[in-house]
Amino acid sequence: MAENEREKRMSRPRMAAGTLFFDVQDRVLLVQPSYKPMWEIPGGYVEKGESPLAACRREVEEELGITPPIGSLLVIDWAPSPTEGDKVLYVFDGGKLSPDAAASIEPAPDELLAAEFHRVEDIDQLLIPRLARRVKRAVIARAEGHPVYIEHGEPPAVGW
Repeated sequence: MAENEREKRMSRPRMAAGTLFFDVQDRVLLVQPSYKPMWEIPGGYVEKGESPLAACRREVEEELGITPPIGSLLVIDWAPSPTEGDKVLYVFDGGKLSPDAAASIEPAPDELLAAEFHRVEDIDQLLIPRLARRVKRAVIARAEGHPVYIEHGEPPAVGW
């Protein structure tokens, strides 16, 4: 196959990275963007030349005004979008925020309406379905102590 043809067939996915923060009651931090109807997790798109982890750190600081350590990878989700094409999404473990750290969160006024902790059981009502599946898988991965690969928020089918 000619190099030009191979180049045309190669995927150039958009990448995004987010993090899950928890409070002392094991509720997960969600943010309410001013430009979308549903809640999200803190994070955003990876910029050119930036690693997913660096993007996650940058987005957390920009959106929430905090710089806590970001822990290990919880989930990689392949989730192409009909409007945006191929997407690879990373979710990292932000760990438990102390009450003082949680109180220091200042949602970016130009981007967020709110940043609040919610029970994992309530996620399906707050997040779009594919994000709800991704967050629930990340919570399980955190509890089990190892990252998972998913597609559209679900484990891929086994076998060929």
